[in-house]
Amino acid sequence: MRVLAATLACLPAPLSAKDPALATSYLRDHAETRGFMLGRPVRARPIPNGSAVLFLRAQPRVAVLGLYEFDVATGATREIATPEQIIGAAAENLSPEEKARRERQRISVGGFTDFQLSDDGDLVLVSLSGKLYVIRRSDRSILELKTGPGVIVDPHFAPDGQSVAYVRDYDVHVLDLATQEERRITSGGSEPLAHGLAEFVAQEEMGRFSGYWWSPDGHSIAYEEADAKDVEIWHVADPAHPEQPANASYYPRPGKTNVKVRLGIVPANGGETVWVSWNAERYPYLGQVRWDNAGPLTIVVQTRDQKELLLLKVDPVTGRTTRLLAEQDPAWVHLEYDVPHWLADGKGFLWTSEREGGPQLEHHDPEGKLVRVLVPRDRGFIAGPRTESHRAPPGLADVDWRSGSLVVRASADPTQSLLYRLSIATGEMAPLDDAPGVHGAVFAKDHSMYIEQSTTLTAMPRTIVRHADGTEVGELPSVAEEPPFVPNTEIVNVGDEPGFFAAVTRPREFDANKRYPVIVNVYGGPGHLQVLRAMGSQLLPQWLADQGFVVIAIDGRGTPGRGRDWERAISRHFGTVPLDDQVAGLHAVGRRFPELDLDRVGIFGWSFGGYLSALAVLKRPDIYKVAVAGAPVVDWLDYDTHYTERYLGMPDADREAYEEGSLLTYATKLSRPLLLVHGTADDNVFFRHTLRLADALFRAGKEFEVLPLSGLTHMVPEPLVMERQWTRIAGHFQRHLGKPRP
Repeated sequence: MRVLAATLACLPAPLSAKDPALATSYLRDHAETRGFMLGRPVRARPIPNGSAVLFLRAQPRVAVLGLYEFDVATGATREIATPEQIIGAAAENLSPEEKARRERQRISVGGFTDFQLSDDGDLVLVSLSGKLYVIRRSDRSILELKTGPGVIVDPHFAPDGQSVAYVRDYDVHVLDLATQEERRITSGGSEPLAHGLAEFVAQEEMGRFSGYWWSPDGHSIAYEEADAKDVEIWHVADPAHPEQPANASYYPRPGKTNVKVRLGIVPANGGETVWVSWNAERYPYLGQVRWDNAGPLTIVVQTRDQKELLLLKVDPVTGRTTRLLAEQDPAWVHLEYDVPHWLADGKGFLWTSEREGGPQLEHHDPEGKLVRVLVPRDRGFIAGPRTESHRAPPGLADVDWRSGSLVVRASADPTQSLLYRLSIATGEMAPLDDAPGVHGAVFAKDHSMYIEQSTTLTAMPRTIVRHADGTEVGELPSVAEEPPFVPNTEIVNVGDEPGFFAAVTRPREFDANKRYPVIVNVYGGPGHLQVLRAMGSQLLPQWLADQGFVVIAIDGRGTPGRGRDWERAISRHFGTVPLDDQVAGLHAVGRRFPELDLDRVGIFGWSFGGYLSALAVLKRPDIYKVAVAGAPVVDWLDYDTHYTERYLGMPDADREAYEEGSLLTYATKLSRPLLLVHGTADDNVFFRHTLRLADALFRAGKEFEVLPLSGLTHMVPEPLVMERQWTRIAGHFQRHLGKPRP
């Protein structure tokens, strides 16, 4: 055995140090450019009247975002502000709270990581190094806000742009821009009883990052109170720095106490809180809050088992709620963040439901009654995003009810998403683009123009500004370096109907007369697609293939985009269905492509993919000869409530599902090489998981390797670490699978 649980320093040297064929120059370029994404426009959004587009952009090898503006009339781009203009050459000073928030949003860059626009589009709100700044677009002047001492979290303009709200010291504050007067509008906030902050599972699993919401008139603020006093506290310490204190966090595990959440409404100038009333005992999860000009204050609440949710209308004066509709499912009901979308002039709201077996877009009247189905399930409507993160393109891209049209994302093929304009009167859907790939759009509030973001298998992401009729205005300029190759990737559908979608990546110097060892690049879990017509996602698989493999990815049951039954087939069956489908898909790909040597198959993945990789060599050593498991969940009893209970149920009632899904159940069966890779500071899948598996394997007398990534979290953004990690992974597979053979 190379590595024991108690001895992690005995790893062999990276193979590239011994084998010149494993040159790492590409890996270094990939890491330093963040997958050739640095320098491309991100977070692009139009100002309300559509006359300009604001976006963030870094330099090609500097992971710091600056703010830019594209003028729709002239096509010219200008720099609005850079972090250097504000803090000079000093390094950013991030609080632990801000680091945790960025980890939840998977943000690994610095600078202006986001921005808020005032309703007139002239003011831009940014945060930097723990302070808030307002930038005026017209003259590029920068005003530092005089907030009180303490950590500033989640700033937002008031609807009139005259003040800014944020959370400081666990209470909501409002600062008047003209007078710089700050006032605390909630009281009694503390770490275990926070006001205005989304709790851990809301950020990590629901995708809800805000814990307060302005009323449309700016007179009130609704805010979440998160009571974590009875929740377990978990600590993340850096073993390499024992002199530093551990970071403590409230981490609710399956079957244990959750954060107790309630919603209050308080005047924006301070005063008494009106508490919103609903049956929180039955519906403890606050999924989302919607308060905009077109409709009433509405909330989505969910049962703990997530088999039912309610859409409730709130009376802001009394706090009383009225039920508008309910959704039930025997497995689970998804939270969706495109909806409800309230329509002007009392026309009701748009809603997404899977009650007919797949996502469909519906029109409901103001009291919740179904008026009609606008996009039936068989049209391939993409109900998303399932988070409120601005990084995910909306499934409902534009609603122009008065002119009679919608723009939606749809595709019968889950490997891509296309944009369609829908006639509300006839239901006809006309494509806005026809290039196979992944497309999304963000429209101006006045519907006069939109920003199209797209990528294909042969092109990295581009951001095109278009008029409402689709004619091109111009492209937001990129300064990114381009990858040195186009991946040699083919996407196929294999197996018996309905089949599995698979991505097959061959070496660029592929020899059809040879048989290649195979590496399965796996995720295989809910909520994520591995097989996409997106060039960026195929770059590292191509590098790995060039080391002498064919790399394949397979999306089996449990992955989104193929209907309700396909996605929910994994309910209570993490330990069987995902792996069974990987095996079936692998055999189907092997029948299609004889160059694949299915006697030499390895498997690699991260997070759920790491879990599935370890499970593969533990349960199916006849198929998988070697595995690399990155940040694997080992025992689902040690993961969080909202994710785990959704798929596996409650531990007391569904004990067999947890036992079937635990890697510890199969630890005594390891007979194949296994490399475990994990960041020691991971606060999503804690390093505890890998330590528990390593201990179980060690006690069972099994050989394995462990690569601890010192101080790293669930993300691995550090270029040198990323380069070394992939070199180690490739070397591990080469040692155990060998080279292509005639």
